Amino acid sequence: MSRIDKSTPEAASARCAAARRRVISMSHRANSAHLGSSLSCIEILDAVLRASDLDSDTAAIARRDRIVFSKGHAAMAYYATLEQHGLVEAARLDVYLQNGTALWGHVTRTEAAPAIDASSGSLGHGLSLAVGFALGFRLREEHDLRAFCILSDGECDEGSTWEAAMFAGARKLDALRVVVDYNHIQSLAPTHEVMDLEPFGDKWRAFGWEALEVDGHDEEALLAALSAPSAGKPRVVLAHTVKGKGLPRIENTVASHYKPALASDLAEASCAIA
Repeated sequence: MSRIDKSTPEAASARCAAARRRVISMSHRANSAHLGSSLSCIEILDAVLRASDLDSDTAAIARRDRIVFSKGHAAMAYYATLEQHGLVEAARLDVYLQNGTALWGHVTRTEAAPAIDASSGSLGHGLSLAVGFALGFRLREEHDLRAFCILSDGECDEGSTWEAAMFAGARKLDALRVVVDYNHIQSLAPTHEVMDLEPFGDKWRAFGWEALEVDGHDEEALLAALSAPSAGKPRVVLAHTVKGKGLPRIENTVASHYKPALASDLAEASCAIA
């Protein structure tokens, strides 16, 4: 696979548009749910891959940054973004969820995609895995490495998430970079109706974290937040996003969590997602 140009906003925008179209195509072909969840986090994933040292040369080596996509039910977004970065073959995505596939509906660690560091999707466990990576870097004195974790806002209802956050804050694991896909909708209702997270940033700060808030579809703002010099604490970026971003008929709807893409969505995406 060829190396990918990560250097410009224009290249990032083109990758994100292609990844959105790919997600819609995968959802339609496989009749797969979690379309809205996948479309909300495309810029987040692209920014994390830009911020890390992960590319087609480093994916298979042991000493590198690590990424835990805890929001594993949005697997289509991760696979599509990895494809855009040359980290998984296009043919693998063409058979998503078909018999014999290596890529399943929750993120699956597989030899077909060595860039995937952890299987995920059972919500509430991903931050603990990322904390383990960050602690391992410290114990091995690999101070140049970082552990990235992408969370859903809904899984921040989980006690295990906050236990991991408390541990990371207490140990000042400044190698840890977390992004919360804060699309404000979880599986059954708006997040504030199920379990209001606000004041969200203050909660992380109370656990000893540096907490930043950005537009989760502004990739340059995401990249700046992820790449800023360490403040001696773990960092969380609360990325405000739109569930179903890119398909107006499903944007900001609970139904987008469950309903697959339609044939008409493929045409709309080809025209509307620039």
